[in-house]
Amino acid sequence: MKMVIPKQHGAWAMLLIPYILGIFASTFHLIHIPLFIGWFFLYLATYPLIMVVKGKKVPFYIKWALGYLAASFVFLTVVLVYDWQMVFFGLAMIPFFLLNIYFVKKKNERSLANDLFAICVFCIGGLASFYVSTESLTVEGWNIALFSFLYFAGSTFFIKSMIREKKNTRFKWWSWGYHAFVIFLLLFWKESWLWTLPYVPSLIRAIFLHGKKLSIVQLGIIEIVNSAFFLLLTTILL
Repeated sequence: MKMVIPKQHGAWAMLLIPYILGIFASTFHLIHIPLFIGWFFLYLATYPLIMVVKGKKVPFYIKWALGYLAASFVFLTVVLVYDWQMVFFGLAMIPFFLLNIYFVKKKNERSLANDLFAICVFCIGGLASFYVSTESLTVEGWNIALFSFLYFAGSTFFIKSMIREKKNTRFKWWSWGYHAFVIFLLLFWKESWLWTLPYVPSLIRAIFLHGKKLSIVQLGIIEIVNSAFFLLLTTILL
């Protein structure tokens, strides 16, 4: 039987990158393994749950959602036995997921705000990855969440400017302005200009690829390469 998996391919990078950065910013611990597996199945459960909210093949998707949630529960229980306070990261995700459900009910799930709320959930995953080995949320941990949010928000602006908002001149300027803002923010905020480097390719592709006729597959490849570059450089800088 073919697995039911989320169709938002870009979300896989959002799932992985903050979590990986959380490990590099702290120290790898064996508990990271069940935490990630539980986090992975929890993410898989979101797609069938959203399909249930939409009223599509409800019995079919409920079965998959419950299966994923059960698998997630098994592994996350191991994490909670290790440190019960990890439950607060799950609780922190709930408001954002409810907001996602709200946008689904309003049939506006492709809105920019909905995407940004979803990114916040993935960033909380990065915080959990950092906390599980350090048992504290220091500035470094919060930086992981912020770095990830800044990058993926830029990806959201770029993809929308290339597809859904490609004829919207105002949105184009919002996209370009956001990418430039991130560069200037890091120049003044971080102690070294090197912290701008993971975001420079995003600014370049946002400006020079706008208006180009690129397929969904081509855009996906571009984002994979850009995400790999971001992960590599940010890991080095950490």
